[in-house]
Amino acid sequence: MKKITVSILALFAFGFANGQAKEGQVSKGKWLIEANTGFGRNVGTTAMYFSSSDGITSYNIGAEGGYFIKDNLALKLGLGYGEIDGVGEPIAYKIGAKYYLKTMIPIELSYNGVGFGDADANPTYIGAQIGYAVFLGKNVSIEPGIRYNMATHKQYYDNSLQFNLGFALHF
Repeated sequence: MKKITVSILALFAFGFANGQAKEGQVSKGKWLIEANTGFGRNVGTTAMYFSSSDGITSYNIGAEGGYFIKDNLALKLGLGYGEIDGVGEPIAYKIGAKYYLKTMIPIELSYNGVGFGDADANPTYIGAQIGYAVFLGKNVSIEPGIRYNMATHKQYYDNSLQFNLGFALHF
């Protein structure tokens, strides 16, 4: 039994080491397309989520794209759409930069928010995120991470913490 367990662990270690970015996925001139799932308080997000609590249902769908302006550094844009209990049509947006430290630790800084239409104080946030990129092959990575959003309108909105599980395509 011990040999089987060690063999399985060795196989996973080999697969993990083999799956890291070696083929230029984060090189200058490459494209990045991401879809994230957000856990926690989803504010100004381009992530995909569904929530129903105390009779209030909310959902969001979105995606992000980026272009590597130099090795390991991508400029990103994101858009999302959602509803909160069938009211409003908030459009989420994000603009930022993502840097891959040692090609496997993504660090992101961004400005994100939600537009509720005619609202005077739409929520906006400065966000920072860090995670780990597991490359499953030449074009796909899974990127779990943690994100902190600092509200820019503190009189209306609170800071928030999010846990994300991202799926990225690299071209």
